[in-house]
Amino acid sequence: MREAAQNFVSHPSRFKQCRKVPKRLCKRPPGSYHSVVFAMSPEWKRSGFWPALLCGLAACAAAAPPAVPREFRGLWIATVNNIDWPSKPGLDSAAQKQELLALLDRAAALRFNAVILQVRPACDALYPSGIEPWSEDLTGRMGQAPAPFYDPLAFAVAAAHQRGLELHAWFNPYRARSHDPRKPAPANHVTVKHPEWVRPCGRFLWLDPGEPGVQEYSLSVVMDVVRRYDIDGVHFDDYFYPYPESAGGREIAFPDDAPWKRYQEQGGKMSRADWRRENVNQFIHAVYQAIKKEKPWVKFGVSPFGIWRPSHPPEITGLDAYAELYCDARKWLQEGWLDYCAPQLYWPAGKKGQSFPVLLEWWAAQNTRHRHLWPGMKVNGWKDVPDPARELELEIALTRRQAGVSGEILWHAKALLRPGNSAEDLLRGRIYSAPALPPASPWLGNNPPAQPLLQAAMTQDGLRLSWQSAGGPVRLWVLQKKAGGHWTTEILPGTSAGQTITAGPAAPLPDEIALSAADRSDILSVPVVFHAAR
Repeated sequence: MREAAQNFVSHPSRFKQCRKVPKRLCKRPPGSYHSVVFAMSPEWKRSGFWPALLCGLAACAAAAPPAVPREFRGLWIATVNNIDWPSKPGLDSAAQKQELLALLDRAAALRFNAVILQVRPACDALYPSGIEPWSEDLTGRMGQAPAPFYDPLAFAVAAAHQRGLELHAWFNPYRARSHDPRKPAPANHVTVKHPEWVRPCGRFLWLDPGEPGVQEYSLSVVMDVVRRYDIDGVHFDDYFYPYPESAGGREIAFPDDAPWKRYQEQGGKMSRADWRRENVNQFIHAVYQAIKKEKPWVKFGVSPFGIWRPSHPPEITGLDAYAELYCDARKWLQEGWLDYCAPQLYWPAGKKGQSFPVLLEWWAAQNTRHRHLWPGMKVNGWKDVPDPARELELEIALTRRQAGVSGEILWHAKALLRPGNSAEDLLRGRIYSAPALPPASPWLGNNPPAQPLLQAAMTQDGLRLSWQSAGGPVRLWVLQKKAGGHWTTEILPGTSAGQTITAGPAAPLPDEIALSAADRSDILSVPVVFHAAR
């Protein structure tokens, strides 16, 4: 900083005298913006060199850049049964990487800011694990590593962050396996290691939430990933106790007699339904506490079935997630055990009995701790909806108007990004027409990062901006430029360190440049503002 300042003052003949700034403007109130104001002589402009240290040379109040739009824009990437990625099991590593990068590139181009990647579909792993075997959805054989070897989750995290995308690791805590597996399970799969925890029910094998060992086991899987990977979130979907299924005209009962009997013998007084709900409640709470103890900035979210209970609100009908899945997501939200809740509102706005806006308003009213509420939305597949893209546009508009809601998660990548999908064009052109930061999570840490350091130099290629953190990690940079009275905003990955701005007759250099840093909780620093006086 000292060297740059000396360079600035060592050539006084090459600079015009800078316009004097009234003293009243230099009385900088707390929280105002640092600014440098300078002008150049024609001789210095022709020299092709424009040194300026944009922090420390001057501190003066400047016009604040506009607030950065805030909206969570998530996209689910499902791996179970190869729904989204990889396109089929057994692809070589290069093909898997190419497909994943294509998905991430499209997500970034459409101005999403997060992906939710399924990493544990059924007690298996899309990453090297010392606890569970490799997923058969990845390689075609459970327990077989990709060839040539690579770590898909580490690759995905790095690639997402390079594109300014959050990556949330999506786990299924209790689904163990299909009844019709493609290949026999290896010796390190939980169905082989701990068959006493496993219950057949309907189409799948399930871990029994009533077994204490199951809770500890699934928690250990989640925390192994939290400790080893630079993920931004942990995500569960709507599978807890299994959805109701029938055989021979009768509903299949979940076979948890053994742990239920032990509970009663130990003096338990709850009803069986309350006991099942409490098993899930305890697990959710334990996951939240463990994540915050290890990495407080890692968000924990759940995407439950969109109806908590029928008649809540009164006009709602449908499956009772509270009574049939033993999922009390309202409690988790109100207890503060979630950083975000993404109820799956997969019904159109005009659907009688399951209206999207009616359910959205109800969930918003339950969010008494003001955590994030990001409804899950379908991008197609509704019955009696002639224009799915317009329906999606309507639902996002309703979400933006609903107080207490700050984003959405779209189901799912392949459905959205398939060729010819008009929803993709609407997202790019109208719905996500400008970039947005995810909403801040002040309960995870509310100390803004330090104001960044910004330098500029005029080169043969244009105005070269260089920046760095003044302390602490930066997840994203917000670069704003004002030209012709109009501000534009770019959101850049934390790994970026500079940009060259070229100028021409139709695109002059900006009059003002502002740079802010966002931390892992999406808290923004005070911007440094560069004002070029011409």
